[in-house]
Amino acid sequence: MDTALDRPRWRFTANYRIHHLLQLGLEFNPKSEEIGPLFTLFLLTETDIRPALFIGTSSDRIGSPSGEQSYFATVSKHLPDLRASIYGSLNYSEWDEALNFPVGIGLEIGKGFSIRPMYDGDRGHLLFNYFADQY
Repeated sequence: MDTALDRPRWRFTANYRIHHLLQLGLEFNPKSEEIGPLFTLFLLTETDIRPALFIGTSSDRIGSPSGEQSYFATVSKHLPDLRASIYGSLNYSEWDEALNFPVGIGLEIGKGFSIRPMYDGDRGHLLFNYFADQY
C-alpha cells in the first residue's frame, strides 16, 4: 500500500462466501498485530443492468487506530468493456464518529491481478489485489 503510515502498509484479507448473499472474513494488519472481522451482506446482486448493493463492516480508514471499525453501504458495478469495476460507499467511522464517502475503481491487469486507486473518505491510496477462483 502506498502510505507512509506503518499500520496500513500491509493489510491481508481472507473472505469466505458462506451463502450467495453472505460473506465473512478476517483482516490482518501485521504492523499492528491486529486481526479484525469482515462481514458483507449482499442486498442486491449485480446483473447486466443493475449494480450490486451491499452492507458490511471492516477496519476503519487509513490512519485510524487499531480496533476501530467502519460500517458501510456500497453500490458497485463491473464494466466488462473497460475491464474495470467502480464503487461508491456511504461509510460510518467509529474513529471519528462521522459519515464519509469512499469511492474507487478497480482496474483488471489480468490473471487475477488488479490495481485499485481509491479515496477512503479522507485519504487517497492505491491497492494491489489478487483474486483466485477458489482461494
